[in-house]
Amino acid sequence: MGSTAPIEVERPIADVRPDLPWVTIVWNDPVNLMSYVTYVFQSVFGYAREKAEKLMLDVHHKGRAVVSSGTREEMERDVQTLHSYGLWATLQKDG
Repeated sequence: MGSTAPIEVERPIADVRPDLPWVTIVWNDPVNLMSYVTYVFQSVFGYAREKAEKLMLDVHHKGRAVVSSGTREEMERDVQTLHSYGLWATLQKDG
């Protein structure tokens, strides 16, 4: 009599992660002072001063910086918050 062990069938694991990542981008503008942009990054995201300054310098020198990533809904919220501080921010799907 043959073995009655079940046959294992490989099934792909469903990707149940949310649609990640989306990113929030802050763009350079001629209005806000560098110290203010650093302050906003610290206040909104809780970044250490060093990280906030690095991101601010990216905005200043490169014209933009990715400041957060997550779900689309989270990034929409971050963009709205940054707009309330007077910064020019957008979101996009990363990749």
